[in-house]
Amino acid sequence: MTRSLIVEADGGSRGNPGPAAYGSVVRDATTGVILAELAGYLGEVTNNVAEYRGAIAGLAFARELDAEASVEIRLDSKLIVEQMSGRWQIKSPDMRKLALEARAIFPPGRVTYTWVPREKNKRADALVNEMIDGALARGDKSIRRVDGLPTEDASADDVVGSIDLERSRAVVEEQAARRPPTAMIGWADLGMPTVTMLARHGATALSLEKRFSGRGGLDAPLAAIGMAQAEALAEEMMRRDPVARIIASPLLRTRQTAQCVADRLGVSVEIEDGFAECAFGDWDGRTFAEVKQEWPEALEDWLSSTAVAPPGGESFEACRERISAARRRVVEAYAGERVLVVAHVTPIKILVSMAVDAPLSSLYRMELPPCSLTTLAWFPDGNSSMFSFAEAAHLRAVPVPDGT
Repeated sequence: MTRSLIVEADGGSRGNPGPAAYGSVVRDATTGVILAELAGYLGEVTNNVAEYRGAIAGLAFARELDAEASVEIRLDSKLIVEQMSGRWQIKSPDMRKLALEARAIFPPGRVTYTWVPREKNKRADALVNEMIDGALARGDKSIRRVDGLPTEDASADDVVGSIDLERSRAVVEEQAARRPPTAMIGWADLGMPTVTMLARHGATALSLEKRFSGRGGLDAPLAAIGMAQAEALAEEMMRRDPVARIIASPLLRTRQTAQCVADRLGVSVEIEDGFAECAFGDWDGRTFAEVKQEWPEALEDWLSSTAVAPPGGESFEACRERISAARRRVVEAYAGERVLVVAHVTPIKILVSMAVDAPLSSLYRMELPPCSLTTLAWFPDGNSSMFSFAEAAHLRAVPVPDGT
């Protein structure tokens, strides 16, 4: 009987590139027993290199154990899972070398790659941090713990070489019988929703100065801090459940932000004109204070009614019509998929108001940091839900200028 093994692999870099390490946990697939914990310090490399090295180390140990085994390798890197599964191209020559090295360890068809969320890969992640900490503090270069390793799994509490397989299976079955059901009892099946993760673009020079910046005005590129925010967003999307599509507004700042994420995920960017920012007409490029001084009555009217447009611009009600049409196109085209939409303040606020059935005027009460994430679900029966709003924890490491 062919032996089945599981490799849980991870890698990380503090700085990307920076001090980096990999971590791999090798388990028996039948019993869940941990057969080895492996880690190695890599010096200064990127996250992707470290993650590939974790996969390679785990596969190499699995081959040491049994060259005839079948292996499932689990990673929280969607990039590596998709590349090694052959669904995404490998553009980087360095990544191609690592992929070839990984593929050479076992014959084709004996290794499968599975994406798991980060919380399901905690043991490998902990090894990465243990290794980096040890290397920086004491100069340690590797960790190799094998044979008889204690495990947190109650179904695998025997040591390697003395495991009672029948007892282990009995424990697993008993625990499964006691475990509460994971289904949401009592809820109607509304069908698979289309999930839109809405990301605001990174900061531009205009947004840093709090200037109106809409469709039809200056098509400003990302500022340096905006690029850093986009990189942080890309890192966050690597940690999230994978998205099937990336859709962006046609404006430059959203396309740049979307492309930054796309390069990390290996997903192409599609353009949806309907998600462009509102047109602010004569106010474009002006600060709120400048507009208040030059157009005091028009500004008051605009703030009092979503049906009023800035001089030469677009009202929020008109904006809602095209955004609603764009939402319908996305939901119909990508029903049941998980989609990242990179857009602007106004389209995201309008989509939120639509999802929670709030008046359009509610957008005056919302704040969205650059590259924040808002998640909305659109169900086949017409219902909708907001899962999160303006998440920005992934931006903590990005320095923010005073007053922004």
